[in-house]
Amino acid sequence: MAGQGQVTAGVLKDTVIAGLWRENPVLRLLLGMCPTLAVTAAVKPALTMGCCVIFVLICSNVIVSLMRNMLKPHLRILMFTLTIATFVTVADLFLKAYVPAMSETLGPYVPLIIVNCIIICRAEACASKNGLVVSVVDAVAMGAGFTAALCVLASIRELFSTGAIFEVPVLRTAEAGGWYTPWAAMAMPVGAFVTLGLMLGLVKKVTKQ
Repeated sequence: MAGQGQVTAGVLKDTVIAGLWRENPVLRLLLGMCPTLAVTAAVKPALTMGCCVIFVLICSNVIVSLMRNMLKPHLRILMFTLTIATFVTVADLFLKAYVPAMSETLGPYVPLIIVNCIIICRAEACASKNGLVVSVVDAVAMGAGFTAALCVLASIRELFSTGAIFEVPVLRTAEAGGWYTPWAAMAMPVGAFVTLGLMLGLVKKVTKQ
């Protein structure tokens, strides 16, 4: 990561690549596993969760970066948590006010963003050590990487469990006179574990690590 000097295009490019792939929170670092497994039965809740995480990541990274020179070592984690909790509350209240059905679907997992390792990790590893530009780019890249992983996992599970993706029919089910019989297990926790395990195995195979 860059220091407090001039931010180069190479640093920003490296930050984006790290967030989207090299240090992808879900597929490479295995962070944020709770929402990854819990809200990916369908794409809509997965995408909503990802957007909430992106919002909290950007806002918390901005605040932590701006106050990084004033942080005291013994108060560091406390300030991170208070900052993150503020923006998680904003996101949670927004969902309850404008999309109550989705808020009910996500249940406690939006408030639990407060203790999501991804948010605290980026505050500690990036925002507390870098300027505003790098911190924002890091937040966007990490949030996008997290959201993409959730949406891929959710797409696979929703397709096999309902024959649809984003509630748009893809495979014609037996109920509609088609050939496909929905795989109910993919909507259950076992479906999340199996699908994520296969995805991690594929990533390991591709990266040869």
